[in-house]
Amino acid sequence: MTNLVKNYINDESGATAIEYGLIAALVGIALIVGAGRLGESINTKFGTVATAIDNAQ
Repeated sequence: MTNLVKNYINDESGATAIEYGLIAALVGIALIVGAGRLGESINTKFGTVATAIDNAQ
């Protein structure tokens, strides 16, 4: 019985799964933020091009 308790206390496989989950969450957040900023930048560029085309006519 004491051997089972020692094995349970020394088991770190659950901690590894949690760490991988946290890393995946952070990568996901970084991708969402990056895609949002990229979208805003592209939107600004298209707006600039549209304004230039409107002024050229």
